[in-house]
Amino acid sequence: MSNKVHVKTGDEVIVINGKYRGHKGKVLQVAPAEGKVIVEGANIVTKHVKPRKMGEPGGLIKAESALYADKVQLICPKCGRPTRVGHVAKQPGEKDKKRVCKHENCKAVF
Repeated sequence: MSNKVHVKTGDEVIVINGKYRGHKGKVLQVAPAEGKVIVEGANIVTKHVKPRKMGEPGGLIKAESALYADKVQLICPKCGRPTRVGHVAKQPGEKDKKRVCKHENCKAVF
């Protein structure tokens, strides 16, 4: 499995299939080794938590769980539509390649 993921922490994404299809949220965490991401407000699971300290409450806590990065698509900040991510070759003196929107009329760099 490849260790590259097309989204970064802080990107705005949309879930494209599954129970949370159509849900928009911010990427909270990326795990490239597993190919998974955690999206704010998506893939909510219930965890049973045991109290660890004196006076700390236990019980059921709802939390976001990881989902495969293939199930999310980046939202272009300029046109606001879900898009595939393209890359532009770096110019001399630049550190990284730039990501671009693949829509024909947009071509926004982010």
